[in-house]
Amino acid sequence: MATAPPPPAAPPKPNWEPPRSAGRTDFLLRPTIRIRLTLLYGGMFLIAGVLLLTIIYLLAADALNRGSHLPFQIVRLEYKPTSNACQLPSQGDVNQAVADCFEHQRKVALSGLLRRSLLALMGLSVIAFAFGYAMAGRVLSPLGRITRTARQVAGSDLSRRIELDGPDDELKELADTFDEMLERLDRAFTAQQRFVANASHELRTPLAINRTLLEVQLSDPGAPPELVQLGKTLLATNERSEQLVEGLLLLARSDNEIVDRKPVDLAEVATRAVDQVRTEAQTRGVELRGHRRPAVVQGNGVLLERIALNLVQNAVRYNVPDGWVEVTTETSGAEAVLVVSNTGPVVPAYELDNIFEPFRRLRTERTGSDKGVGLGLSIARSVARAHGGRITAQPREGGGLVMRVVLPV
Repeated sequence: MATAPPPPAAPPKPNWEPPRSAGRTDFLLRPTIRIRLTLLYGGMFLIAGVLLLTIIYLLAADALNRGSHLPFQIVRLEYKPTSNACQLPSQGDVNQAVADCFEHQRKVALSGLLRRSLLALMGLSVIAFAFGYAMAGRVLSPLGRITRTARQVAGSDLSRRIELDGPDDELKELADTFDEMLERLDRAFTAQQRFVANASHELRTPLAINRTLLEVQLSDPGAPPELVQLGKTLLATNERSEQLVEGLLLLARSDNEIVDRKPVDLAEVATRAVDQVRTEAQTRGVELRGHRRPAVVQGNGVLLERIALNLVQNAVRYNVPDGWVEVTTETSGAEAVLVVSNTGPVVPAYELDNIFEPFRRLRTERTGSDKGVGLGLSIARSVARAHGGRITAQPREGGGLVMRVVLPV
């Protein structure tokens, strides 16, 4: 009599793996909504399949158990004796052998049913997970469009809109609400920039007239000394106001994303900034040094030069006697880096956030010195953001700061 085959092994778990997103090495580690929906769809199908398989198996086993008794019995055996005849088994032994044969066939049928059912369940589970992944992607595609638009808006491009088509469901309502919010933000920022630009432009004319009148008065050789001193004071005040107006104009313009980009070498930009500040540095007794390697980026040369000039000017003016300023440029992977380090007073780390705010300095809330108008670092940060980069400040051990500007190549 043949032996019954061993019981089938437990079904292996589907070795399903979602495709990696382009440029995303951590895709499998991110619990995205699409992955969770896929697992939910596939898991529900798998649980339903296991329950259905269990019910079918139990019903089949019960039906075979009820029919396990032989429908017949052997009551008489006839045989013809031969020369090699052996003893014929008894009637009970024959009935037992037939019953064992029926039991073996029942086990083989149940084992085959279970094995084939598990294989079919595994194949259908893989199909269910793939189908769930595709359907989840189709359902969530509007969210991907909203996310892409939000990223473009984060890059200072408030003119982008989602404009989602399709049925009037919750996702379309969300997209329309997002578009309305972008429209209001765009109007608000445009109005703010227009106001600053118009106000600054209107202030330039009277300031230019005041400067001309003061210079004419100071050029009079017969002017009394008291009037000359007053004219110099007013001229310095007027020059400070002009710097403030120019800074406001540049700040309003630098908040926009740079559209017309051209190749600009940060090394050349930093060198021009150092040359412009060299006379002031010699007057204050500050040494200018640093090696500048080529670092070409795509951007606006005038605005990038303003970043370098503001940083170098601040490093020279907020320094100590016999101090130094180091200006370096380099490339690091897909980024270009401009670093301006300087000696100076010790700067607490908790005060660094204030220096990038307009009209704020360390330990002072408003402008109150002759070192600038308080817009230099604000302009530098706005220009860096408009170029898709960033600027950070770190306190230097022993005093001073390390300003780092990182821009995409």
